[in-house]
Amino acid sequence: MMNVKQYFYKTLRTTLLMMFLLVMIAGTLGATIILYFLPQMPSTETLKDVRLQIPLRVYTQDNIFVGEFGEQRRIPVATNQTPPLMIKAILAAEDDRFYEHPGVDIKSLMRAVFNLLKVGEIQQGASTITMQITRNFFLTRERTFSRKFKEILLALKIERELSKDEIMELYLNKVFLGNRAYGFGAAAQVYYGRNLDQLTLAEWAMLAGLPKAPSANNPLSNAETAIDRRNYVLERMVKLGYIDSGQYEAAISLPSTATLHRSTPEIEAPYLAEMVRAYMQEHYGEEEAYTGGFKVITTVDSQLQRVAQVALRHALWTYDERHGYRGVFTHEKKLPKDLTDEKKDEILKKYPTQGGLIPSLVLQVKEKAVVAFNTVSGEFEIEWDDLSWANRCYRSQHATKCRYPKSAWDITKRGDIILVRKVKPKAEAEPPKRITTKSAKLVATKASIDVTTPPVEEKPAPPKKRWRLAQIPVVEGAIVSLRPNDGATIALAGGFNFYQSKFNRVVQAERQPGSSFKPFIYSAALENHFSPGSILIDAPMVFKVGNKVWRPHNYSGTFYGATTLKDALTFSRNLASIYLLRKVGIDRAIDHAIRFGFQRDKIPRNLTIALGTCVVTPLELATGYATFANGGYKIEPYFVRRIENMEGKEIYVANPLQVCYHCAPPTNKPVINKGKPMEAGGLIATANASTLQPTVLTSTDSSQPATVDNASFRMAPQIISPRNALTMTDILKEVVRRGTAKAMNKQLKRDDIAGKTGTTNNERDAWFSGYTPDILTTTWVGFDKPRSLGHGETGGRAALPMWIEFMKYALKDKPVKILEASGNFKILSVPTSKGAKEREVVEETYVPRGKNIVASKNRLTEFRDMPKPFRDVPKSLKLNKKVPNKNGNPARKLYASNNSSSFASNRSNKKEKVEEKESKNAPTVSKSKSAGSTAHKNPPNKRRLGAFAPTNEEQLF
Repeated sequence: MMNVKQYFYKTLRTTLLMMFLLVMIAGTLGATIILYFLPQMPSTETLKDVRLQIPLRVYTQDNIFVGEFGEQRRIPVATNQTPPLMIKAILAAEDDRFYEHPGVDIKSLMRAVFNLLKVGEIQQGASTITMQITRNFFLTRERTFSRKFKEILLALKIERELSKDEIMELYLNKVFLGNRAYGFGAAAQVYYGRNLDQLTLAEWAMLAGLPKAPSANNPLSNAETAIDRRNYVLERMVKLGYIDSGQYEAAISLPSTATLHRSTPEIEAPYLAEMVRAYMQEHYGEEEAYTGGFKVITTVDSQLQRVAQVALRHALWTYDERHGYRGVFTHEKKLPKDLTDEKKDEILKKYPTQGGLIPSLVLQVKEKAVVAFNTVSGEFEIEWDDLSWANRCYRSQHATKCRYPKSAWDITKRGDIILVRKVKPKAEAEPPKRITTKSAKLVATKASIDVTTPPVEEKPAPPKKRWRLAQIPVVEGAIVSLRPNDGATIALAGGFNFYQSKFNRVVQAERQPGSSFKPFIYSAALENHFSPGSILIDAPMVFKVGNKVWRPHNYSGTFYGATTLKDALTFSRNLASIYLLRKVGIDRAIDHAIRFGFQRDKIPRNLTIALGTCVVTPLELATGYATFANGGYKIEPYFVRRIENMEGKEIYVANPLQVCYHCAPPTNKPVINKGKPMEAGGLIATANASTLQPTVLTSTDSSQPATVDNASFRMAPQIISPRNALTMTDILKEVVRRGTAKAMNKQLKRDDIAGKTGTTNNERDAWFSGYTPDILTTTWVGFDKPRSLGHGETGGRAALPMWIEFMKYALKDKPVKILEASGNFKILSVPTSKGAKEREVVEETYVPRGKNIVASKNRLTEFRDMPKPFRDVPKSLKLNKKVPNKNGNPARKLYASNNSSSFASNRSNKKEKVEEKESKNAPTVSKSKSAGSTAHKNPPNKRRLGAFAPTNEEQLF
């Protein structure tokens, strides 16, 4: 029989054996689990290299926010920069023993296990902050045992590798808090529109309550539940001693103030932002671009960008109003008589703002006014001046016929949803005159009133807001502005509304440039023995193409006979341009145009290129004109100035090709100038030469050409001579002074603007490209699916106003700056082809020095002494005898009247007609008259041209 002592030892031995077996089993099981899950654990390097996914952000060159790209919104914050009460609120809500446990809270874990055994299912977790990080970084949110084992093991590993502050910083920036906000820094901006350190205790507690259930506890969608969760966090903070009862009572008494704050751009430049997005994706890959936290600083100026977008919309609205009203946006049926503002707001919520156009509800229609309501200014009245444009028009190729409304009842009715836009208030008829003390005393003396103090000037009442009826234009447009000296894009708008059409017409719309392409043909002529004074023939031409006949014509339908090259481009004469191209040669002209950056396969190899039948984008055309603006250099447009990573370190800085007027050309990029030596000295700037010099020069000796440090400065290659560029600029200035763009003279009143209009066949495209030495801008108006803009919608009418509005701001308070000739060539004055008065005989052009040419304001050399390019005139045009000019000094006309057949005398009595429209870009078959009869028929008061006009049909190619 076993005594008590033996029983005790036996029981103890059995218990120890069982415990040993249990430990062995547990150890084996644990080792098995560890060995199974260990290969799945991330390495130590991965844990330390965990990178936050921060979206791409785009800014202008003056640091104005443009937009961001990326699914996750993050604003990184450091632990030592986070408010202490924010961290304590997180600890109270999620893990108050965070700084005590090794990554796993045994107490909480045992409590969760006990609850599992009690109810038979997992109802509450025991996740610490470290375990939540493992879930957010590496694991899923599934509620399984295997995931929990992984979570525990990884939490223990993280605690061994990272400090508590490093773990807390990961949590502050990684946890999801709803509405695309990852991290507390982003959540503070999303829900409150402020930085984390600017929030209140109640707001910190609200954010601290979000990690457990971002949707259920969201203060935007579930305000009551969110407040309950906030109050729970505050109560826990009191129990843990983080705050006192007074702070608690004050915080729980506050209502929820959370509202959605999107990352709204500070400037409207969505086309630019999309260009940056595509650029970053191309160079860094999609995932890296959207999550790498890059900050891209562009070359765009925020103020000019605002003006560019407004100018484009104004031009499209103005065009659209000329072509009739297409009707109201929609109509609200069964509108009650008594409407509250809340009901009006509810109705208008369905209609978003589009391209600056505000949806408005018509409340009352008067005879000459409309009373409407919108969410911007409440109830307002639209006056008749802002309604009367709403005509109904029928447009054809040759005319536009409109039926204008007689009253507002012809336009809209109550319940209509119309679109309106803000316009400038009407100016007062006469501003109030300032009353001086002297005049007041004079009036008072006459009225026997004693004046002892000066009267106070009455301030005019602030102007009322003015709204104008509008509609979404069906026509589109584009504007791009470059800096000619380095190609920096300073403003661009690719369409009326990016969210309506993401097609960026600045870089994607390939359209015919029309007359805007002529300067490149004329530039080719200047390099092939032509000058501004060379005589061209503007006369009927007939070309046979297969079984068809092409008869190009001028926009006015008349012919001008002999005309100078300068006037031919100034007035955009089509027939003279074709004549010039035939003389230069098609291949030679195309080769010349390729230098400016145009694509050879987009230029047809026939005479129609004289009228601009190639296809270009607005950016390509602007790049070509930049060569004229900067004196002959080829630049490359760019829009990314620099790129910073998430730490703020610059990882890319643009190094564009730049113009240098005082540098020797790079040896690896010779000057393209048909074998002609570059003129020494080249160009000088008359306004501010210092702004044109590069920042890095290895030689400062003014007696020798400076050399450029290629590592830090890239010199733009010279593709045409300075003489060519300056001559073209001089001619294009005439376009502005007296040609197809003379409408801008009254508004800008500057001497440094050069440019060219362009209109394609049947007015399908309208262009204007213009520049000063410091800024170049190209504008385009047309339909995405090419069709006629309507009769008379030329470049000077449809596209030029956009250019003027933009450049009026861009050139405001800017001094006039002109590039002038220096070195081995100078300005020479030659007569025009118009038969000008004696005092107006001379005009500017450029010729080489040292060619026995003497020029002054009052005297021109004999015709026979001039170089061959200046003798390209018909023999029938003879020199007159010397005639006195205004000062009584002798002067000569280069060519003058020859009895009754003089072109000059005939044209001097006829007003010049501006040429814009191009001839048919596709040859057509003549239906009425034979080619011969058309070619030989003389227009009124025009001399038959004989050999200078083709009288027989000839091949186009």
